[in-house]
Amino acid sequence: MMKTNNILLSLLLCGLSLSAGAQTLTLEACREAALTHNRTLRNSKLDLDAARHTRQEAFTHYFPQISASGGVFQAQQGLVQADFNMTIPQMGTIPMPLSLVKRGVLGSVTAVQPVFAGLKVVNGHKLARLGEEVSQLQVQRTEAEVRERTDTYFWQIVSLQENLTTIEAVERQLAEIHRQVELSVKAGLVTSNDLLRVELRQQEIASNRLKIENGLKVSKMLLAQHIGGDWRTLEVSAAGFDRPEDPSTWYVSLEEALDRRIEYQLTEKNVEAQKYRKRMERGKLLPTVGIGAGYLYYNVMNQGVDDGLVFAQVSIPISDWWGGSHALKKARIEEQRAENDREEAREMLAVEIEQTWSGVQEAYAQILLMRRSVASATENLRQNRRFYEAGTASLADLLDAETIYTQSRDDFTSACAAYRTSLARYMRVTGR
Repeated sequence: MMKTNNILLSLLLCGLSLSAGAQTLTLEACREAALTHNRTLRNSKLDLDAARHTRQEAFTHYFPQISASGGVFQAQQGLVQADFNMTIPQMGTIPMPLSLVKRGVLGSVTAVQPVFAGLKVVNGHKLARLGEEVSQLQVQRTEAEVRERTDTYFWQIVSLQENLTTIEAVERQLAEIHRQVELSVKAGLVTSNDLLRVELRQQEIASNRLKIENGLKVSKMLLAQHIGGDWRTLEVSAAGFDRPEDPSTWYVSLEEALDRRIEYQLTEKNVEAQKYRKRMERGKLLPTVGIGAGYLYYNVMNQGVDDGLVFAQVSIPISDWWGGSHALKKARIEEQRAENDREEAREMLAVEIEQTWSGVQEAYAQILLMRRSVASATENLRQNRRFYEAGTASLADLLDAETIYTQSRDDFTSACAAYRTSLARYMRVTGR
């Protein structure tokens, strides 16, 4: 109960922040909102409800099958027509026609309890219950996919925000360089070409800002549509974006990951389902036995008659044996195919898991490399700025150092975002 209240409170805060813009969203808040809003997940849960009703419907086949019927009839002539010859002394034989049952009322109620139906009822209920379990697994798979997509949109926004931060720092640096060069031009120390070169770099940075802002707008629209919010007031916050944890914290063994993987569990359910379908085909070839009771009422000669009865029935599908044997063989083939699909799925999922883990490690290694690149580029820019102020370095060297610095910062940001995204994918492919 406490957990439910916490979730509802988080969703309430999330809704308030989306409507009023009073609070920035964390990754966890976005995940919770996405799990509540996503329409694909809603449809998956509706499929689960339908599967639950299918199981409940199959369970009713254990109970007696009750039916009732009734009717009235009116005939032009009696349904019973006969001629009787009556002999009267001194008059001889006189024919006398007889007509009976011209109108009547009929009604009956019967209840039949299946005693043995070739195990079709039992296996049908097990198959329906298995369908419900499959639907539950599909809901879990959809939830994992929704979380991964949420993470992708979230980290894309954070990455673009970091790029904007870099752009703002570069703009301040270029503004200071422009001021210094402009003073040097007025003093006649350099030509106006240097000033034009700085302005061209500023225009390039302005163009990059426009691209990043447009990309950020689209990314916010995607996330807002995904979680059910307004992109105009959508803001996200991610502490420690540039300080990711070591990936070894999230590693799980391959066997454990395979057992957790929803896709593999679905292939196992498919094998189990094919076994039940095979038993259902076999059951169609077996006799069915049932016992029942009934009540009958009829009134066909202006006198009501009612009676009760009990009965037993046996049905042997003799004519179905010819085609049914082929259907049973086909079911066995489908079972073998399901087992082959399960083994192939396990092998391919193992490849995917290992490949994703390699991607996580590579992304983390890129972060370490890019962090050193940023440190080197920052120091290179600092020295070139000092050399330029001292007159021992050219403006071109300074602008080149600034370009390298900007690129290294962007590469570092991209590496951090790629690591977060690859880690989200690794969590999904390992069933977490």
